[in-house]
Amino acid sequence: MSVATFDILLASLRSGLTFQDTTMRRSISPEERLLLTLRFLATGNSFASLHYEYLLGISTISGIVCHTCQLIWQRLREAVMPTPTADDWLRIADGFYQSSQFPNCIGALDGKHIRVKKPPHSGSQYFNFKQYFSIVLLALVDSNYRFIIVGAYGSTADARIFCSSRMGERLRANQLALPEPRRLPGSSASATPFVIVADEGFALSPHVMRAFPRRDLDDRKRIFNYRLSRARRYVECAFGILSNKWRVFMSSLQMSPQNATLVIQACVILHNFTRIHDVPSEPEVAPFPTTTSLGLDHNPQGRPGSAGLAVRELFADYFISPEGALSWQLNSIRGTRR
Repeated sequence: MSVATFDILLASLRSGLTFQDTTMRRSISPEERLLLTLRFLATGNSFASLHYEYLLGISTISGIVCHTCQLIWQRLREAVMPTPTADDWLRIADGFYQSSQFPNCIGALDGKHIRVKKPPHSGSQYFNFKQYFSIVLLALVDSNYRFIIVGAYGSTADARIFCSSRMGERLRANQLALPEPRRLPGSSASATPFVIVADEGFALSPHVMRAFPRRDLDDRKRIFNYRLSRARRYVECAFGILSNKWRVFMSSLQMSPQNATLVIQACVILHNFTRIHDVPSEPEVAPFPTTTSLGLDHNPQGRPGSAGLAVRELFADYFISPEGALSWQLNSIRGTRR
């Protein structure tokens, strides 16, 4: 984080970090409170270690970190991670098309297990299939590695978390303000709904695309899987950037699940904040024409699974058509690209 970015962050949080001096002692300054919190998040040092660095009590450090993380989430969430509008979804889709050549994509979805200390009397609630205790960070990411929507949940399968999350419920109820379906670039086929790309851990639906099963794959299905993985890599990279910048995630969080959730939320907000203020802005993306034709998700035929299969088939056909094919995709799936 640059000095200029730190100053902007401090100015946004100063009023919430300022406390009154008393006749007994002077309050800890907003600068020191923010520096202490950033030091903890960026290094993952224990509160006992920070006690010797800042000459503050361990319980005082714990209170400062939790309070500052909560303030970061409350003050900056609307500024750096606002609820997307229809225009925002279109901008995100244009960014994915420009960078990964996957049209009508409004985000890459995945979950990351954040290791935590076993909460007392929690049983197996936070115990995951990787054989450790964790909280799952479920995130939707754009092509600039910024988080669009996030949620922290107990250790459960990604698909189950997504189905029970507010984002999943709003997506099924068509309440995410998604744009009207539009034709794929250069295609004369029917309009295609906007989709989220995800891995095999998520269920296929008209708005969530996953790869074809790995059995009996022909070139058409392999190309679809390759194109989907090119778009899905952004969420994996975003998790990598998050963990390497905020190294508190490199070890187990020695705090309660409630405080761990505050730390996760603050790191996500700080990730977006630094991406906005420290990373050079991306070039403007030229959008392609839209259409107001209705897509499959507005009048699905049969079960939701069949509608999702139909949308995936549309993308698979488009990726091998002259309008949607990439010159190197066949070499890539056959391992002959140079």
